[in-house]
Amino acid sequence: MVEAPPIMDVDTVRAQFPILSRSVNGKPLVYLDNAATTQKPQAVIDTVSHFYAHENANIHRGVHYLSMNATDAYDRARATIARALNAEFEQEIIFTRGTTESINLVAHSFGARLQPGDEILITKLEHHANIVPWQILAEERGLTLRWADVTPSGEVDLDSFQSLLSEKTKLAAFNHVSNALGTINPVKEMTRLAKAAGATVLVDGAQGPPHLLVDVRDIGCDFYALSGHKVFGPDGIGVLYGRHELLETMPPYQGGGDMIERVTMEKTTFRGLPERFEAGTPNISGAIGLGAAFDYLQSLGWEEFHAHEQALLKRATERLSEIKGLTIHGTAPEKVAVVSFTMDGIHPHDIGTILDTRGVAIRAGHHCTQPLMTHFGFTGTARASFAFYNTLAEVDQLVEAIQVVHQYFS
Repeated sequence: MVEAPPIMDVDTVRAQFPILSRSVNGKPLVYLDNAATTQKPQAVIDTVSHFYAHENANIHRGVHYLSMNATDAYDRARATIARALNAEFEQEIIFTRGTTESINLVAHSFGARLQPGDEILITKLEHHANIVPWQILAEERGLTLRWADVTPSGEVDLDSFQSLLSEKTKLAAFNHVSNALGTINPVKEMTRLAKAAGATVLVDGAQGPPHLLVDVRDIGCDFYALSGHKVFGPDGIGVLYGRHELLETMPPYQGGGDMIERVTMEKTTFRGLPERFEAGTPNISGAIGLGAAFDYLQSLGWEEFHAHEQALLKRATERLSEIKGLTIHGTAPEKVAVVSFTMDGIHPHDIGTILDTRGVAIRAGHHCTQPLMTHFGFTGTARASFAFYNTLAEVDQLVEAIQVVHQYFS
């Protein structure tokens, strides 16, 4: 396992992320766009670099030394992630390109069993990746898509959610953490309610593991989807966790090499889990790098990790609330370190552009949550999203940069 110092030693932690030492527009980089993608520790960079320099070969297809080494490294990454998520079996971890492909896999493969009149329940808090696949599936198969409401503070309305569950609900899909507002959803309770109605449950976990310990068996969900680049790992790699007995009943998502047992001119038979859902040459280096990212996270002190992020959130919320004309959106009592806001008379893109001149990187726009933005009556927000390597001083630099924005437009 990768060694790391106590998380409260933030300076030492930051030194493990090379990009954080660079400058942007002549200013030290203040990277507050972690909900879009996280930066990578040297341990992950070195792992991927080492693979390409010393172990690069295709997996599962060779009896030579490099191929066997690559296969072992790929399989170890799967085992690492299974342990981190507390999956019962390593075979429940399917490598994909990311959360989006994981959800599409479920929509295509699990969705094949749904019939006209069946219902899928989602919420107004969802990312487009947990909306569009279900809309496509609903149109193709004559399904009904139901939307649970969101409270003014940016939480899923549990009364609305429960009231929409019925014997027609075949799937409930909701996020663990809102990328737009930072809300931590009560996914264990939502799963319990959905299961009681007989529904299968998918959790969009793109924003979960970067901030929270995730235990899929404790949650009780059937599927959990995540992306490597959100969790300090490489991009182009992700995971779908699926319960073993459910995955075994699902047809392949794609056809091709490595997922087959036997191919004849008359018929093809398929391999078992997880290979059945991993057609073709996978993102080998990405999977190995993602394993290294989970190793790194597992080496951190989680209580200190969480406490530090909450301190960042508290400081940012308090100081931004003092700025005249600035409104924070998403005030749920259970949040990760994400602050989404608007400023009177100032477009979010203008906020982001001016902050960039000060070296402060944030996100501006609808954050792939247009139904949520419509629900609240605006087209977009500025969003500062923090990670454990951010500092209280960087919160203050964000506030100072926003004050410059305020002065510029006053």
